[in-house]
Amino acid sequence: QVRLEESGGGLVRPGGSLRLSCTVSENIFDFNTMAWYRQAPGKDRELVAEINRGGSTRFADSVKGRFTISRDNAKNAVYLQMNNMKLEDTAVYYCKANIPFKDYWGQGTQVTVSS
Repeated sequence: QVRLEESGGGLVRPGGSLRLSCTVSENIFDFNTMAWYRQAPGKDRELVAEINRGGSTRFADSVKGRFTISRDNAKNAVYLQMNNMKLEDTAVYYCKANIPFKDYWGQGTQVTVSS
């Protein structure tokens, strides 16, 4: 059973930074893509950032230029560096690992941006 565990969430002021980590119980090189999603209260879950096995990345328009995603295959970990954070970044952030026809999700970590 693949397990994903997010960490690093918390409370941050507008303009501040947080770094989320996602550790995976298996070799992340086995997954096609690793991604971060978020879900704000009353809204659908949305893609924030994605990185594939080759290292190519894509981002939601709302976070381009502020967030970066990276992976450390040796540590079976994926990171989301969030800079210049905004109130609208408040959400539960989820890590997802993908193989053909199957997605694995973590339990999520709360990120709150508030002054």
